[in-house]
Amino acid sequence: MGMNQERLLQVILAPVVSEKSTMVAEKHQQVVFRVATDATKPEIKAAVEMLFNIKVEGVSTVNVKGKVKRFGRTFGRRKDWKKAYVSLVQGQEIDLTATPAAAE
Repeated sequence: MGMNQERLLQVILAPVVSEKSTMVAEKHQQVVFRVATDATKPEIKAAVEMLFNIKVEGVSTVNVKGKVKRFGRTFGRRKDWKKAYVSLVQGQEIDLTATPAAAE
């Protein structure tokens, strides 16, 4: 099964920016991404390597359950989503600040 580029571009949705993701970035050379729920680890690895032009050591994934939130009297659920912790090969840098973000 060849991994086509269009598919790889759909795998990675957004970098996860949180205190935890900043911490693992500094401590363990890992970057955290929000990925498509059906993305496989090889796809995530290939996508990150292609998009950021870096070497990936490994990928671990977490399925994040959507929280239940109340809107007035109705209950709504946020979507479940998948998070990928991508470990970089030692000495590799990834610059997420280069991705266009809202500059405030």
